Amino acid sequence: MYPPVVPSNAHVALRLPSGATAIHNIKPNTTISVGKYGSFQTNFLIGRPYHYTYEILDQVDSVTGSGLRIIPPSELYADIKDDESATSAELDEEKASSINDGVQYEVVDQEGEVLVRTNRNIIDDARSQSMTMEEIELLKAEGKGSGRDLVAKILDSHSALDQKTAFALAKYTLRKSKKYLRQFTVLPMDVPLLVNWMLNDRDATKIMEIREETLALVGSWSNVHFIPTAEGDENNKIGRWIIVDETGGILVASAAEKLGALHAATNSHHTQQPTIHVEHQTELPDDSQAHPQHEGQQTQKPSSRRKFISAQSNTITLIHANSQPNLSLLRYFNFDAANPAPSHPLSRHLRTVSWLQLLHPDEDNACTEPEIVSPEALQLWKSGKRGNYHRKRRRWERTTSIVSETRAGGFDGLMVASFMNATTILHHLVPLLRGAAQVVVYSPTVEPLVELADYYSTARRVAYLNDPPASGMMPTEDFPVDPTLLLAPTVETIRCRPWQTLPGRTHPIMTGRGGAEGYVFHATRVLPAEGGVHARGVAKRRRTGAGDKGSEQEESKREEMMGAVHDGMQS
Repeated sequence: MYPPVVPSNAHVALRLPSGATAIHNIKPNTTISVGKYGSFQTNFLIGRPYHYTYEILDQVDSVTGSGLRIIPPSELYADIKDDESATSAELDEEKASSINDGVQYEVVDQEGEVLVRTNRNIIDDARSQSMTMEEIELLKAEGKGSGRDLVAKILDSHSALDQKTAFALAKYTLRKSKKYLRQFTVLPMDVPLLVNWMLNDRDATKIMEIREETLALVGSWSNVHFIPTAEGDENNKIGRWIIVDETGGILVASAAEKLGALHAATNSHHTQQPTIHVEHQTELPDDSQAHPQHEGQQTQKPSSRRKFISAQSNTITLIHANSQPNLSLLRYFNFDAANPAPSHPLSRHLRTVSWLQLLHPDEDNACTEPEIVSPEALQLWKSGKRGNYHRKRRRWERTTSIVSETRAGGFDGLMVASFMNATTILHHLVPLLRGAAQVVVYSPTVEPLVELADYYSTARRVAYLNDPPASGMMPTEDFPVDPTLLLAPTVETIRCRPWQTLPGRTHPIMTGRGGAEGYVFHATRVLPAEGGVHARGVAKRRRTGAGDKGSEQEESKREEMMGAVHDGMQS
């Protein structure tokens, strides 16, 4: 969970009056510019709470010593309260003058009373605004508030303001407020906000055009959740998910957020991190301990990176195609994949394995064991060369342990969002899952997922069981994957469309973003039964011939006995 206040050296989102979102890194002693709305010092924002609306002041407040002012809710929503209080009076006035005012109306109720009048006869003219841009810029330079005085003066200088309807007046006021109000709302960085920012303000293709609701559907079907474990239980490896992510780290961030490993721990008592267990701990002898220093020789500083500590459970294993994974978007959560900070939870919960290391570890240089050097030979080396040797050994031990654990399997779920062929991905990764594990694949288009669902369909499974391929011949043209490993393959899609809800004008917003629809394939991992399946049970015998006559006689005797019992009860 993110901290309750804005920390230093963290990314935050600023929602501007125009509705746009700007993401900035809050570094101490720097200045943040928000375009035409002004600029402010980051020190004024550090330690302030989230979800508040701040006003940019031209001068530092002498009382608070800050260049930002928190706008109270009473001031922020004053216009809405005024509109609600004046609604009934305005309607009564309109009803009184609705007969002889000569204005055409659009919306009336069943009794013929006017609800909303139209402005179809009003002609917009630029000359209605008597204030020029030079005067507006001069007022902006002289203004000391958040721009409300400027908006009020612009409304007063409009000569045709009294001709506007209530809806047109509110629309005009909102447009001017978005343009001139010098305020912003501070929001914490989370995965939905980052997804919407990438879709609307950045390149959506970098995240495969995955939307917030589609990402939520992927996380729901994959059943990613935090699993508490008892402290000291080093043999209970649960909560392990394997991910193929080509969205820049969006899929990894979504899973890490559900596991409680996305946001770094803070000093606040509100933030709690899941329990961390030590899985691998490799200690190598320090140069100063392995080779005692002579008198008068400077003692070497011990290295701070002597241990490889990884989480025992609730881990994410990322499979990538390049030498380094593409997790560039995780920098907005203060995580650097190339040089992860030990204090960040992802450094212990995230593991990366390349396809070469997974399929052919002997051909990867990182899995090749460095040459073992005897302690006597190490003593003759320089300190820099000894340090490089120990770093290579530690890197090899860490890589081989992760690769061995990944190849052993036993994962609780698989999530895929990749441009690669999903069939080849599932062919290698589905056998690594345990029974009842969930498999979820996202694709911007539906065609790859329909083909994948056909490969795991019931018809193909029956054909595979009736005529299985020879051992070692998989994959084949008819069976690129083993159809007996997944059950109930399903393809779904979801999209949340914003609607305009006005009386008589309710319809989807036509200016919404298009792009890929986005589809999700999900299925359940099953363990096929080994050997043949034989049905057992007690078969019901069917009587024929003389047996039928005997049964009829027994039935007649039973009816006679029941009749006698009935007569006795009546008597």
